This record gives sequence, C-alpha cells and structure tokens, in this order.
Amino acid sequence: MKKLPLGIQNFREIIQRKYLYIDKTQYIYNLFHDAKYYFLSRPRRFGKSLLIDTISEVFSGDKDLFRGLFIYDSDYAFEKHPVLRLDMSNISSETSQILKDSLAVALRKRVKGEELDIDSEIPSDIFKNLIESLYEKYKKRVVVLIDEYDKPILDHLANTEQAEANRRVLRGFYGILKSMDPYLEFVFISGVTKFTKTSLFSELNNLLDITLTQKYVNICGIVTDDLNKYFCDHMAHLSSLDDFRRFESLHDEILAWYDGYSWDGKSRVINPFSLLSFFVQERFASFWYASGTPAFLINLLKKRPESFLALKSLEIRERVLDTFDPARMEIEPMLFQTGYLTVKETRFRGAPISYLLTIPNREVEEALYMNIIAEFTEKGDTFAETAYWRIHESLETGDLQSMLDTLKALFASIPYQLHIDREAYYHSIFYAVMSVLGFDMDVEVSTSKGRLDAVLETDDKVYVMEFKYKDCKPDVKEQEQRILFEAALTEGMTQINDRGYCEKYKGKGKMVVQTVFAFLGRDNIEMRTETIGSSDRHKVN
Repeated sequence: MKKLPLGIQNFREIIQRKYLYIDKTQYIYNLFHDAKYYFLSRPRRFGKSLLIDTISEVFSGDKDLFRGLFIYDSDYAFEKHPVLRLDMSNISSETSQILKDSLAVALRKRVKGEELDIDSEIPSDIFKNLIESLYEKYKKRVVVLIDEYDKPILDHLANTEQAEANRRVLRGFYGILKSMDPYLEFVFISGVTKFTKTSLFSELNNLLDITLTQKYVNICGIVTDDLNKYFCDHMAHLSSLDDFRRFESLHDEILAWYDGYSWDGKSRVINPFSLLSFFVQERFASFWYASGTPAFLINLLKKRPESFLALKSLEIRERVLDTFDPARMEIEPMLFQTGYLTVKETRFRGAPISYLLTIPNREVEEALYMNIIAEFTEKGDTFAETAYWRIHESLETGDLQSMLDTLKALFASIPYQLHIDREAYYHSIFYAVMSVLGFDMDVEVSTSKGRLDAVLETDDKVYVMEFKYKDCKPDVKEQEQRILFEAALTEGMTQINDRGYCEKYKGKGKMVVQTVFAFLGRDNIEMRTETIGSSDRHKVN
C-alpha cells in the first residue's frame, strides 16, 4: 500500500520517496504538441501546483525520473531548458508598492543565483531582462511557469481599490511575455479565477485557455474510474474498520462525499486534497472546505441571497463564466471558478454554449449550507448546529410550534445592519437549514400557473411552502402587526390554492401540508398550515 502524498506538491519528492502518483504526463505531452502559451483555471487545492512542478521537472531533462510514466515511453526528447517559475502565493501584496517590491525581490533572488548582471528595480524590466539573460546564458529558450497568478488580487477583493491597483501592476508584469516570444519555449499560467477575457491579459492575448477544453478537463484531480485502480488497498483497509462497516458500499460513499467535479458535464473527477485527507485521517469530513473559505463569497451571498436559492440548478453561458472584474463581481462565475459549483451538463443550443451548474458533492453542499447559516445569522457554527437539530426533531414529531420557536430564535440573531427586508434572505436561511438536515427540498419550483417558493419532502409528508415579507416599522403597534400578519398569511395561502401548487403532489401517497411563513422582520414570524383533504386549519403563531 503506497504512501499518500497529502500536502506534497513536489514531483521529485513524490517519485523518489515512492509516494502514490497518478500519472498526468500524457496531458503534459499533449500540451507540448498543441500550443506554446497556456492558461488553466481550477479551484484551490486541486493539483495545479503539482502539475506545474511536474512540467518543470520534465524540462529538467532528467528522463529517469519519469520511468514507468506515459511520457517516459513517448517520443519526447527530454531536452533541458532553463525554467523560470513564479509562485504568486509567496508574493506579498498588501499595497501595490509592496507587490512591486516583492516581485522584484523574488526575481532578483534568481538573478543572484544565476550570477547575472541586471540593475533595474522595476519588476517587469527585471522579468524581461532575466528571460533574455537566461536565454543567452544557456543558449536555450526559457520556460515560464506561473502558479496562483491571481492571488495578489483575490487576497484583496474586500477592498476593491486595492484589488484594482494590484491588477494594474500584474497587467504590466504579465504583459511583457508577449514581446519575449523569440526567447520562450513554453508558458503555463494557472490560478483560480479567469481573467483571460478581461484586461489583465489584454496584452498577452495569445494564451490558449484550456479550462473548459474537452481534451484537458481531467488534467487536474483524480478521475472517478481511477479510485479503484489507485486506492483499492486503502479502501480494503478502511472497510475492515468498525467505523466503515456500516456503509453498504464504501466506494459509493466516497464518491458521494468527494466526487462530482466536472468541466464538461461528462467525465468527473474527485477533489484530490479531500480524497487524500479522507484516507489519511480515516473519516468523512469537509476537508477542502475547511482549508479556507473566501470571505468575499459569503459577503456576495449576503448582498444577493436570492442567488443562493438558484444554486441547485443554474444555467449559465460560457462567456459569463469567463467574467471576473474586481469592481463588479458576479457571484455565479465566482462560485464556479472557486469550486462551489461545477458543470452538471453542457448544453449545445447553437452558439454560444451554455452550462448547467450544480453543487458538486456532499462535502461542499453540507459545509456551504452550514456556513450560510452561521454567517447569515452571525451566530457561529455551534448555534447553527443546535438550531437545525431542533428543527429536525420538530418535523419528526410534528411539533410545528416548536419549529416556529426555533426559527424565531434563528432569525432574531440576524444583525439589523444586514438590511434583511427581503423574502429571499429568510428563504435562503430556511433552505440552508433544511438542506443540511438532508431533506429533499426544492426551491423556486415551476408549475403550470406560477412558481412556488419551496417544496420539502419527508418520509410521509410534503410541505408546499410560500414565504411572505411585509415591511413593518419597529414602532408599529401590535394590532397593526396582526393586520399585516393576517394579510400576508392569507395572501400566501390564497396563492397556493388559486394556483394549484399542491396538485402535482397529491398522488404520492403522502400527507400534503400547505405552509405559509409570514415575516415582519427578524424574530417577528408567524406560520399557517393547512392539510390537504382535511377541514382543519392549523394556525401557529
């Protein structure tokens, strides 16, 4: 049973110390034959750095290092070239000047190591002169590999002005590569976000973006079919442990947790960091999500809670997926590029192509929903855990009054400054709670006469739900509040009945419960339910 290279991004170390390596060298071989300048976008912790390090080692000329791998037996000549590699995650970027200084320091370190004579302190000039000097010194064209190219921008998305200032620095820095073409053998740039259609790479417009290219969709990650091929011994070991014997199929449970990523809607890959963490720690958990959640994503969802409700099935055109502008961020492409959404299906309806996106797996779904609950209410994970388990018990016992009390406590924790005077905010939190509990809940469900807010199914019940919000000032008297509540509850129930929202669920053999939630703000909530086929109406305040 081979050792697992968790956290190791050095190809030479993996091979020489006999760690498990999943062969990606056929993709690298293809890269060398297809083009010269490449760009690849993939989520964090998805194998980009190891891919770049492997490319670097190919250009070291050490063919024996690749013995047993595809490229070793190919016709590739393993010609040695000078490699200039930049890992932008190691570059400081608190201000644009610090970014320039840090780039200069990193480049001058290489200048000193090569004993070259370059006097400039301007990063783009050093970069340019370093490429020319390496070419002249080794009489070979230079390979440029840039990892995490967008890190100096992503780190400052909460500060649009700083993100934009860093973008301008990087635009000039990366832009010199186009003029260096006679000196360059190969260029590969990778990161999380896609700036290829925006001004960051406007000067370097000869990059081939392989992010969604069919030939390279599996260049990073572990292909689903390789789970048994590479990890059969590890799965056999875990299957012998008491904690894992309860699973009917450990293979299927692993896929449910960590599989599901796709960039073409056909082939699927497993998150490598999550899978290796699972085997090393011998437990199911949200490893990738816990390794760092960008705060700017949660802040975007707070501003647009209605977008969270659309994540289960979101169709988007390819040109929108390429959009990234720090001054005008769109939540949908950001969620895709950062790994919270993936391609479920590619739809060819003429030009342009569109993609049906979905949350990739249980790891991302459960952790994302829990984070939504905790961050939207600003009460933290412990409070969120307690709230959703109380709701679970309420639905199991049919104690809707208890459920309403828990919802009031949950919504009361939402800070006033979040400006939550929208149905979508309450709807989003409720959806997150129910989804984490494992209920089969659909939102924004289309019917022949309209779109109902939500449907939640248990083993023996179907809850057809409407959410209504009424603007109510804090100093409004109780009698006026009662009038607003009555209007909202009646409006919701009338809408359900008049539009026949329950009709499609009557033949399921389950009790159908019409439920209306009325919000006047924070903990000021009432609920009315009506069971189909019964004259009883249960009003819960």
